Amino acid sequence: MTIKEIQDEIIDEFSMFDDWMQRYEYIIELGKSLPLIKEEYKTDENLIKGCQSKVWLQGDQQDDKIVFTADSDAILTKGIIAILIRAFSNQKAKDILEADTDFIDEIGLKEHLSATRANGLVSMIKNIKMYALAFDAKNKN
Repeated sequence: MTIKEIQDEIIDEFSMFDDWMQRYEYIIELGKSLPLIKEEYKTDENLIKGCQSKVWLQGDQQDDKIVFTADSDAILTKGIIAILIRAFSNQKAKDILEADTDFIDEIGLKEHLSATRANGLVSMIKNIKMYALAFDAKNKN
């Protein structure tokens, strides 16, 4: 599936819920299914700066795609990074760089987060894009 198709699928899933309490519960459930990062990657280098809670993100290139794993010490944050990983993992670096993140606004996520969590969300997206940028540059050499 393309990034856009996955994002549309996420938008559809969130539209099934009537209120934000149900959506928060769903985000928490998504966090429980997150492909966990290996303990060896829970380093300061993989820690996302700007997040209220601790979030580790690791990206590895497998063939021509980037595979992300992550973890967080906060259950809601774990769900948020799970949504991002679902949208951007197993995709080509170029596609990640070109993808927009409007789906975050469409599901209303940013507006329902505290300011510090919203900043953390922006930092998570930035880190995913940075991995894509690094692998894209490496692939061109």
